Amino acid sequence: MRPTSERAAAFTLVEVLVALAIFALTAVVLGSAYLNVLNSYEVVNRQAQTSEDIAFARQIVLNEPDRAKLELGGEFEATGGRHARWSVQIESTTMADLFRVNFTCEIADPSRPDPEKVVQQFVLLRPTWSIDPAERSKLKEETRTRIFELQKKIAK
Repeated sequence: MRPTSERAAAFTLVEVLVALAIFALTAVVLGSAYLNVLNSYEVVNRQAQTSEDIAFARQIVLNEPDRAKLELGGEFEATGGRHARWSVQIESTTMADLFRVNFTCEIADPSRPDPEKVVQQFVLLRPTWSIDPAERSKLKEETRTRIFELQKKIAK
């Protein structure tokens, strides 16, 4: 027979409930952290695809020698059902055969409500884009004059 003063070693109901609450809280925190990681991977993957599409459109612009054809713009179907549309605005600079290009590319993704729009600006050296030979000669002469003036300042 057991003495009545000895109790069996066991957890109380309160201890069990506290342990379950801690476990549930830990499971919720870990589950949300896991979902955040998965969402981050998806965002990075989508950004990489968009960057590739934009780089492809920019490469089309850089490889096209005909200014008139470029100014019409263009579009193409990308992988994953995305649609890319690009346009350029070409401006002359104060130097002969040097042009400032404003490049706009819009990527429409069926999984997103709004298309992503990217605007870039770069400068290109394109002798074939010069429209007026007289203007080109004038710009070359002005550049030559500026260079001579700079050389005189340095020589002093």
